[in-house]
Amino acid sequence: MITKDNKAKAIALTQVKKTDVGSPQAQVSVLTARIKEVTEHLKLNKHDNMARRGLIQMVGKRKKLLKYLEAHDFDAYKALLDKLGLRK
Repeated sequence: MITKDNKAKAIALTQVKKTDVGSPQAQVSVLTARIKEVTEHLKLNKHDNMARRGLIQMVGKRKKLLKYLEAHDFDAYKALLDKLGLRK
């Protein structure tokens, strides 16, 4: 479970303006933080299938948001990939 502080840090990393919490960039940043936490959890708990299912859903949602961002604002998409260390 992502803490309030970690979520705020993830949003602050990619937010477009000061009050931005719902832009695709901010959403992808939060999802990436959650994905990293669940991935670490699954390394220790290999048989936690509910967490695995949640991880797959989060990866799918992040993929959809990135696809939307790529289609609507390619420069922001490339910058986001560089900031978060994601690959195409």
